[in-house]
Amino acid sequence: MSEPSEAEVKDPSQAAPAPPASTPEELLAAARQEAAASYDRYTRAVADLENFRKRAIRDKEELRLFAASGLMEDVIPILDNLSLGLAAAREQTDVQSIVNGVALVLEQFKTTLARHGLKEINPGDQRFDPNFHECISHQPSPDVAEEHVMQVVRLGYSLNGRLLRPASVIVSSGPAQEKKA
Repeated sequence: MSEPSEAEVKDPSQAAPAPPASTPEELLAAARQEAAASYDRYTRAVADLENFRKRAIRDKEELRLFAASGLMEDVIPILDNLSLGLAAAREQTDVQSIVNGVALVLEQFKTTLARHGLKEINPGDQRFDPNFHECISHQPSPDVAEEHVMQVVRLGYSLNGRLLRPASVIVSSGPAQEKKA
């Protein structure tokens, strides 16, 4: 067996270049044809990019419009229960049964929101944390340690770990200081 020649060892994917065109007119025509093909590819790529951009904007807008649809589907039964409760309240004379019904609907509402990532921030008896609490007042207290929450005025909420509203609290300044005469 003889060894393959140098021409046979070369990569077959490298085709031999076409023989050069014999006249400048043929060279110019080939260059124009290649330029036209390149321009066609360029215009198609620009059109594809523009279509992609428009589609991305449309998809983003649709996502924004319908992102809460799952939550809304879960809230609709709560609205139904509130309507039923209001109708029953108009006919009831027993206030306690109305209070119990509203409390049940409120619990259903909180549970539904919690399933969708809403977490209640209720910092009663905790140390004041400015990242999650908003101090609206300081008051002396012999019973509550200094810089701890004495009273929650308004609950706070976070959604999937992101603070939506801090809890408004009254913070203890410790036991009252006696004034020296």
